[in-house]
Amino acid sequence: MMQIKVNGVERSYDGDSNLPLLWYVRDVLGLTGTKFGCGMALCGACTVHQDGKAIRSCVTPVSATAGKEITTIEAISKNGLHVVQQKWIEYNVPQCGYCQSGQIMQAISLLKEKPKPSDEDIEGGMSGNICRCGTYQRIRAAIKAAAGENA
Repeated sequence: MMQIKVNGVERSYDGDSNLPLLWYVRDVLGLTGTKFGCGMALCGACTVHQDGKAIRSCVTPVSATAGKEITTIEAISKNGLHVVQQKWIEYNVPQCGYCQSGQIMQAISLLKEKPKPSDEDIEGGMSGNICRCGTYQRIRAAIKAAAGENA
């Protein structure tokens, strides 16, 4: 039996240890904000945080998360919206919206590592997250605005 901490709650899991974290979060816990995109860690739709850093949950087995803190989009802010979410709305980032939870999780992780990112930092830090609608300029602007408010 594994102990997994998701969104601040300790949970026990005795299922398949090779189950991708994505399916544990979505199917076992019912937290559907994290999306399935490609299944190969190429698009970023499945991004969650493990100990505060962005990871791709579609290729991370549940066994690799034992003893770690997993945070999904549902728990990035305890009181209302996270500043990155606020800027996403203010800058009208989402178009179809499918990739947005992964984009937001990646942006928060980027801002933790680089509180005042340059355009190059943002491009590099967000390069593994694909937006099929092409809202990259709005994503960059929202990240810069969030950095200005000390995300």
